[in-house]
Formats: sequence, structure tokens, C-alpha cells
Amino acid sequence: MDQSARNLLYGLLIVIILVGVGSATFVIGLSIGRAESTAPIAAQPIREAPTPAADSQATAAPSPTPDGDIRPELEILREAYDLIQSDYYGDVPDDTQLTYGAIRGMLQRLGDEHTGFLEPSSAKREREARSGTYHGIGVLVDLNDSQKLEVVRVFRGSPAEAGGIRAGDQIVSVDGRSIVGLSLDEMIALVRGPAGTGVNLSIERPGADEPFDVVVTRAQIEIPLVEARMIGSDIAYVSLTSFDARATDQLAREIGSLLARNPNGLIFDLRSDPGGFLDQAIDVSDLFLDEGLVMIERNRDGSEQRFDSDSGDLAETIPLVVLVDRGSASASEIVAGAIQDRERGVLIGTLTFGKGSVQNVHTLSDGSELRVTIARWFTPNDRAIHGEGLEPNIVVEAGDDPAQDLQLDRAVEYLRTGK
Repeated sequence: MDQSARNLLYGLLIVIILVGVGSATFVIGLSIGRAESTAPIAAQPIREAPTPAADSQATAAPSPTPDGDIRPELEILREAYDLIQSDYYGDVPDDTQLTYGAIRGMLQRLGDEHTGFLEPSSAKREREARSGTYHGIGVLVDLNDSQKLEVVRVFRGSPAEAGGIRAGDQIVSVDGRSIVGLSLDEMIALVRGPAGTGVNLSIERPGADEPFDVVVTRAQIEIPLVEARMIGSDIAYVSLTSFDARATDQLAREIGSLLARNPNGLIFDLRSDPGGFLDQAIDVSDLFLDEGLVMIERNRDGSEQRFDSDSGDLAETIPLVVLVDRGSASASEIVAGAIQDRERGVLIGTLTFGKGSVQNVHTLSDGSELRVTIARWFTPNDRAIHGEGLEPNIVVEAGDDPAQDLQLDRAVEYLRTGK
């Protein structure tokens, strides 16, 4: 289907279900611009597309062509809408909700969990999260193989920690509503909410016989982005929790302070880092790499864009280990893949998540958001990450004792012994 046909489809869909606001700018929002929510609950490389402006350039959705050439599929949609309105025994949702339902139906048929839709209130909370602050319970989560919302990390001092939620817990319902089968974005949006409000979470915990409920009071969460310290007098350690808009600046500042202490090696911890903004992934990679290729982005038409690093950054020569695990996804994999392929450092830990696609985030005219997968990315050696993940140079399982960090211990050993 060419672009004009797409615009006609979107426009007539809105006319058919009688959207009350901004239908023309809705169409524009879907078709213009190119821009990994650094959501503290889940993130991925994204580009933010321009917000459509509500102006007088167009005030109605596209109409049928003069010769009456309307796609048969749109006639069917019109028929279905009219029959629902005339025949349905029960309350018919308002036209806005029917619009949202039609959008979700189209997206579901794509079979891509990373292409999704958020209603205005949820989209607003998502935009707040991308700024580094949000209201919620203070966890990182991911959609696991059972299509359940699994907690990957609990932030220190967060409402979730106070409520006894642990990494590995699975959230299966929110305020009595099952969230199994919803999109990841919709699950996250239901868990979040205004500070001071309570949320009842039904939890499945590995080893527990039955699910149990936990009531957590949401709060404003300041995402702890960077942690830095020395291990002994010879090893520098820095971790990054997400690739939000502050990532490169904060990381560079902390690494600079560590390098001033003349360490013999650096550990960069990307475990449980779900990703974030694509430009931050490239800039963070550049901190460690001299001139060369960082990543290849390949579009649906086969065209590609190559992203490079340049020389002269502060951490290009110090011996380097990158810690990764199943929670290392998306932007984390861009950085780790570039470091591994260019033999700048070694990866230690477990297989990464394997999320190698880029999303365009469009803010629609009513404040809702449509996130569309637009491309996939590949490492400098042209390895596909999507669905595959990165295999570490040295595989080390996390172990069962939370008081002992086997992966970190192995990284220290490697930097001190060279093997």
C-alpha cells in the first residue's frame, strides 16, 4: 500500500467512527517525521516524532476519490460500524473508544509487541518518564516468555521495595483487572499513576504456591541513573540504569572522576538496563571507542544508516569489562555489541535480551501516542541482535545468593589477571 492509500485508510477510519477532535492532524501524525521511552519500567531505542500541530491546513479526513473508488476494506468497516450502531443490544462505547479499539486491532495484527498505542493519560505519564522523573512504584519490568509483566529490578528506597516486591516477581493483575495479554505499554500504564494513590498488585512469585496481593502507594520516582565507585584502589566501577536524555553527560562526569584516581581497569555495568534514546546509545558508545562504526540501522526498504564514533573521548584506552544479562536490552545491546565487535573490551555475564528494533513515537492530536517499529539495527560486524541477543565472551550466571555478585567478582578477576 503506498503512502496516499495509507493516509486515505487512516482518514476514512476516523470519519467512519466519528472522531470528535483533530482527525486530519491525526493522519498527519501518523505519516510525518522521524525521530526506547526511556521508561523506567521498560525502554527501547526510540526517536520522538514531531507533535502534530492543530492548524487550518486540513480540517477533514480524506474523502473518496471523485470516481467513487473506495477500498473494499473500508466499505466493510463502514458496514460494521453502522450495524453496531443500529443493531447492538447494549451500551455502545463512545466514538473515541471505538477509535482506540480500531487502532489496537490494526496493531495487534502486526504481531509486533514493540508497536503500540497509548491513550492520552497513559501517554502523558510515558512522556514524563522519558524526562527522568515519573509517578509510579519504582521498578524496571519486562514482558517475559509467558507474556506476563516480570519485575527485573526494584529501585532502592522505592514504594515497591517498601511493599516487599522482588526481582523475578510477575505482576498479573492491577486493581483487580488482569493485565495478562495486554501490550507492554498498556501494562506499564496501569501500574503507574499519580503520587499518593494506592495500587493493588496481584503477584506471582517463583516458588510460591499461590498468587498474593500487595498494596503499594505510588510516589514520584527520580530514576537513579548512574552509580560510580572504586573497587579497592585499582578498579573503577560505573553502572547505568537507562539511556535517558541525561545518560551521556552524567556518565562522562562520573567516569572522569573515576579516571582521575588512576585505576587499572573499568567495569561498565549494563545489567538490567532496558535501553532508551538511540542518540544516547551512540554517544555513550563513543565514550569508550575511537573512530569507527558503532551500529548499522536498516530500514524496511533495505536502505541503511551507519552510526560512527570518533576519537578523543575520555575512556578509549583503559582496560574495559562490560557486565550484561537478560535485562540488558536495546540501547544497552547497541553499546555492548559495538564494544565486543571492535574488541574494545569483553562482555561478562549472560545472554542479553535481543531487542534490536527502533521505534518512532508519534504524539497524536488528542495527546495519545502511536509507537511504530521503523527499522532494525545491527552490530559493526553486521550481527542481528533482534531475537538473538549478545553472547558474552565469558559466561557467568548470577547465582542464587543476593549477597554475592559472581558476575562482578569475575569482572574484577579478569581486570586484575587478564584472564
